[in-house]
Amino acid sequence: MAKTGPTIAEIGEFPLIRSLVRDLPSDPAVSLGPGDDGAVFLVDGSAVVSTDVLVEGVHFRRNWSGAQDIGRKSVAVNIADIEAMGALPVALVIGFSAPADLPVSWAREFMTGLREEASRAGAAIVGGDTTAGQVVTISVTVIGQTAGVAPVRRDGAAPGDAVAVKGRLGWAAAGLVVLGRGFRSPRVVVEAQRCPEVPYGAGRQAALAGAHAMIDVSDGLVADLGHIAEASGFAIDIDQARLDLPDPLRTVGMATGLDPMTWVLGGGEDHAIAATFAVGDVPEDWQVVGRVLTGEEQSEPIVLVDGRPWEHQAGWTHF
Repeated sequence: MAKTGPTIAEIGEFPLIRSLVRDLPSDPAVSLGPGDDGAVFLVDGSAVVSTDVLVEGVHFRRNWSGAQDIGRKSVAVNIADIEAMGALPVALVIGFSAPADLPVSWAREFMTGLREEASRAGAAIVGGDTTAGQVVTISVTVIGQTAGVAPVRRDGAAPGDAVAVKGRLGWAAAGLVVLGRGFRSPRVVVEAQRCPEVPYGAGRQAALAGAHAMIDVSDGLVADLGHIAEASGFAIDIDQARLDLPDPLRTVGMATGLDPMTWVLGGGEDHAIAATFAVGDVPEDWQVVGRVLTGEEQSEPIVLVDGRPWEHQAGWTHF
């Protein structure tokens, strides 16, 4: 492999850190950012914390995604969890482990992606840590604030609630199929796999509209609505006819001989937001895709599709 400039081992840990955090944008809530033993910042109301770990070969591949896309994805997948609580993101802490021969240029492009996505989401990067490792591993912790609105949990769905979604479904799964077969088009689904398009602000919008339960669709719509069903104690029925099947997904389905609806219902990594609302409370730009059933209609807290159990893979599991 041709040499692409100095490696992170050649430049050293602390010079690398200084080069990555130099000129980071600040935030009025942050009184002390990177450079000390800890960051100091204020939150409005209760703090909401979530952590995600992304491992090379599991969550991304460097031959499929550029460093900037991986940086953006690392932030996006984490802040989606804060969105799903109805909270506002405030601060991010990044843990970064990499092989010693990783080019410094890759780390800098990765940092560019982190900064870009944090800015999109309205959060500040306030600190982190670096260490050596066999593969690139990224840990992101995000701290959010409730700012006067109660967190929206998974266990609040009520019988008769409308189930609604905001954001893409199935795009990243279609992109994974395309990349796995050695192709790079349709470009829009490949880009969706490289970095999700999180509907920032949707979780707060749902909370203000009175959402009863909410979740980030990270593993698949059926799987993640299953968490709401189990936590709330009621079954959910998805109306397949209400789900969008965009042209790029149809194109990939025809080219591969696969049913694109399996990606919409069982594909993860798009990080749409799903929530349940009292009928009449669903925000106008959300898509109603089903309803919460009564105990008389279905006693077991499972997810049905058109009244029947889903026979395909419900979503991603790590183990």
